[in-house]
Amino acid sequence: MQFIDLKIQQTAIKADLDKRIGAVLSHGQYIMGPEVAELETALSDYVGTRHCISVASGTEALLIALMALSVGPGDEVITTPFTFVATVEVIVLLGATPVFVDVEPDTANIDPSAISGKITPRTKAIIPVSLYGQVANMDEINAVAAANGNVPVIEDGAQSFGASYKDRKSCGLSTFGSTSFFPSKPLGCYGDGGALFTNDDALATAAREIRVHGQSKRYVHTRVGVGGRMDTLQCAIVLAKLPRFAWEVSERARIGARYDALLREAIAGFGPVTANEVGTTLSAPRSLTVRADRSSVHAQYTILVPNRTDVQSKLQSAGIPTAVHYPVPLNEQPAYRDVSAGDPTPVSAWLAAHVMSLPMGPDLSEADQNRVVAELRACF
Repeated sequence: MQFIDLKIQQTAIKADLDKRIGAVLSHGQYIMGPEVAELETALSDYVGTRHCISVASGTEALLIALMALSVGPGDEVITTPFTFVATVEVIVLLGATPVFVDVEPDTANIDPSAISGKITPRTKAIIPVSLYGQVANMDEINAVAAANGNVPVIEDGAQSFGASYKDRKSCGLSTFGSTSFFPSKPLGCYGDGGALFTNDDALATAAREIRVHGQSKRYVHTRVGVGGRMDTLQCAIVLAKLPRFAWEVSERARIGARYDALLREAIAGFGPVTANEVGTTLSAPRSLTVRADRSSVHAQYTILVPNRTDVQSKLQSAGIPTAVHYPVPLNEQPAYRDVSAGDPTPVSAWLAAHVMSLPMGPDLSEADQNRVVAELRACF
């Protein structure tokens, strides 16, 4: 069993993949070929924004968004410590200070109620992360930002592309939305890729110029930029995947709900984690909550377990792969301890000690899912 099986998907779309890749090889426009604009139009239509700017990776998407907002030395950017390092890495690369806000224990997303107290005159942006495939509480985050001088909000939707929030799509909910097309993401390419989304014409222009070394036209550099383009072949691959994507989103939701039901039946005490459990020793595995006003694409299916090392070892012996997203909060990482600000984040620290992700993907069979649950039950 694989943690996520991309081969089944590849087989299902092979004819379209071959056609799309063959077209790029035929016309030979490997950088900024016609598939780039085609993909951007398709993705902006899907998300419901005026602009989509394809870029070289999810990391590059965040970097370019911050550069378009002129974030630099002396500025502060509020974000979560419970995420992949790229979210904070780009802040520090620009000389700004990440200000960490703790997360909600039941969703692992940034706690909107704690953001306002961290906003200062130096706050230049807020980056919530829609972790594990569930959108953060973007309306409340946007309201806090608006009430404090219209601070720009960048949704890091690297794990949530395809998810919905109050009938709106992830990445179309704030000043900027960003996503990643890393191969294991809900919508992935076969290398690195990413995209930015916005309804702001000026920010879209800035982002497009920044991704091509700050050029407004050939050899006219109006701003400092980067080499941040998504190559044509990767755009062609995502285009080949798009017709199947709605089905994959539906399957991810179904498989996530099936995990919930199977684990509730199989393991005594399994259920949603509560705030009063933070800091305690878990007596049984717990689930995260998908809020009623949103959906999750389950980029990962993540639960909380006691004695995680032992559980992972037993599952590995049974041929069940697992992963930990993420074992150390970013404000406790050596590279970021001395360059960040914010209060201690006990919820993030507690979650980091307990989270464990199970095999997940739209093509996960019921037989494999049953086996995962049976082996997990045997651990308890």
